[in-house]
Amino acid sequence: MKYVVLFEHSGEGWSAYVPDLPGCIAAGKTKAETEKSMQEAIEFHIEGMRLDGEPVPPPTTEVEFISVPA
Repeated sequence: MKYVVLFEHSGEGWSAYVPDLPGCIAAGKTKAETEKSMQEAIEFHIEGMRLDGEPVPPPTTEVEFISVPA
């Protein structure tokens, strides 16, 4: 499965979350660090859901970029 991950840059570093997995978040000083943490967070989140007998939601979020005049 492939989930959409949204990354946000702040003055202190990066954060990320998965819209289809509420509560699945990660943060780091660099985007690369945050990507690595997010991969681990997704795996851990799904593993926890399965252990708790919860259904794992399928990916439903889609991404599309729309250009606007500058």
